[in-house]
Amino acid sequence: MDGGAGGGRGAGRGPDAPPALGALLGYRVYARRWLFLLVLSLLNCSNAALWLSFAPVADIIAHHFVLSTEQINWLSLIYLVVSIPSGVVAIWVLDSVGLRWATITCAWLNFAGSTFRALPSLAIKIEDPFAFLMGGQSLCALVQTMVIFSPAKLAALWFPEHQRVTANMIGTMSNSLGILMANLLSPTLVKKEKDIPWMLGIYIIPAGLACLLATACLWDSVPPSPPSAGAARCTSERFLEGLKLLLHNRAYVTLAVCFGGGIGIFSGFLALLEQVLCVKGYSKEFAGLCGALFIVFGVLGALVLSLYVDQTKQFTEAVKIGYCLTSVVCVAFALVSQLQGQTLALVTICSLLGLFGLSVVPIAMELAVECSFPVSEGAAAGLVVVLGQAAGALVVVLLTALSVRRAEPSTSTCQDGQGPLDWKGECLCCPEPPGPSEEVCAWSLTGHGGGRLGPCQLRGSAGACVGSSGRGASLSRAGPCLPSVHAADGRPLRPLQLLLDALLPHPLPAPGG
Repeated sequence: MDGGAGGGRGAGRGPDAPPALGALLGYRVYARRWLFLLVLSLLNCSNAALWLSFAPVADIIAHHFVLSTEQINWLSLIYLVVSIPSGVVAIWVLDSVGLRWATITCAWLNFAGSTFRALPSLAIKIEDPFAFLMGGQSLCALVQTMVIFSPAKLAALWFPEHQRVTANMIGTMSNSLGILMANLLSPTLVKKEKDIPWMLGIYIIPAGLACLLATACLWDSVPPSPPSAGAARCTSERFLEGLKLLLHNRAYVTLAVCFGGGIGIFSGFLALLEQVLCVKGYSKEFAGLCGALFIVFGVLGALVLSLYVDQTKQFTEAVKIGYCLTSVVCVAFALVSQLQGQTLALVTICSLLGLFGLSVVPIAMELAVECSFPVSEGAAAGLVVVLGQAAGALVVVLLTALSVRRAEPSTSTCQDGQGPLDWKGECLCCPEPPGPSEEVCAWSLTGHGGGRLGPCQLRGSAGACVGSSGRGASLSRAGPCLPSVHAADGRPLRPLQLLLDALLPHPLPAPGG
């Protein structure tokens, strides 16, 4: 994959033909392409808002409907699970029935799901509200994959070459605006349990509007005349043959794995953000603010980056630089989110995460289409989204499974009626068997220390190992151990805390236990 995505749909076609020459060649752009983009963007925005509408107020929703935190997580996770098989079907549907009928079908499914999930909040007595909530979310989940990758096909069929990346950016980032709406609207509307019916009703409005506009205003799947030479030469392989070509395209597979993994990380970040932060005393409003800043800076970055790439065609460079910077910011979030009182640091990190990571999503989507010619735009973009949904489901399931329920601390703001989940790794302190007494902190970044060990390798000699929970276990270890550092009150300080203490403006408390 070169910087200009050479060898793809744009190879050898040069810049757009001048208007006079384009008219002679039969190329024409239609004003209604913007109406089509508006309808698709509104549908994308509504669907994303429905996806994460429960996440910012997960604790209140759980208490109101008498659900566990795991059940609330499934209301978001079901999107990722359902969209994996439905995404493959959506690729075939988009190429078979056309963009118009696919959009109308998705709009009706989205509207039906938003209404169905609101039924438990009505005056009717419903024995199992979770079934209705899950059913409504499942109907909306059938729509997600198609509305995410449809902008790439719309841009290729309806827009001239110099507007394709920008059109793709508008359609794709509308999904992020929907997530922004959920992060801001849900905490604002739901202060107490009695506000939940009002919130569910509000989310029906954009879904109904998108359904009305799609049914009444969309007339054609493709324009009567192509907008450019690239669209005129747009011939696609059949469905199965196209998938085979994609799997044998090394550049595409590399991009799909990296980009799909990025989508998975962003999905897990947004779905679990409030639950991670409430344990350390941050309010749901602050978690919503962090999610909102993630989206806002991502949209602003995507706007600037799309205009730049439209002119320079440096797709690959933009994606590589963006994801390298994103990796650094992800590490910073993993560390700082486990500390108390770091509001400024968290706000900055979430903003940078959106600026570096979310901004390259439309660029990577367009690059996937460019490097997969002659496979259809729907298949090229759709397979990447399906891989991203699978990665997102894996991230959410693993993080939830590896977290541990513990007694609720005084700093927690979680309101689900249960002890909050502990998301941080355990510190296992292992004294040296016969010889000078030393300690080592073996970091288990995958979850609670009970039985899950980090890099501290064990062998035959036994010793007492105490984690931060205060429970003991019989362990042994090999290799030299690092001497411990203690706070003024005698409690051990973790080496990582000493590093963060030097970097962050507020002093770190010594760990409990």
